[in-house]
Amino acid sequence: QVQLVESGGGLVQAGNSLRLSCAVSGRTFSRYAMGWFRQTPGKEREFVASIAWSGGNTYYADYADSVKGRFAISRDNAKNTVYLQMNSLKPEDTAIYYCAANTNARYGGIYLRGTEYDYWGQGTQVTVSS
Repeated sequence: QVQLVESGGGLVQAGNSLRLSCAVSGRTFSRYAMGWFRQTPGKEREFVASIAWSGGNTYYADYADSVKGRFAISRDNAKNTVYLQMNSLKPEDTAIYYCAANTNARYGGIYLRGTEYDYWGQGTQVTVSS
């Protein structure tokens, strides 16, 4: 069983930054594809960013167009942790942010859909005031 625990959410003013963390249990974390998704009431869950193994010590990151250039996903395999650095936050970034793990990720795979992830965290609220 893999467990994910997010932290780092909160209330910030527009233009400021937050860094979300997701601590992951699991013996082969370095091979997991990791993703961040977000959801607001009444809307479907939305892809934000993902990071997946592309061979050796190389990882490939993908971003939603709405966050490209403002958000950055990274991982520390020694700490079994994935991060989402969020800069230049906007009120429309307000949502519950979820961390997810694909424990069966293939080399070079790209995982942008929630259905491709088999474990999820409980979520952390991010609120951006104008």
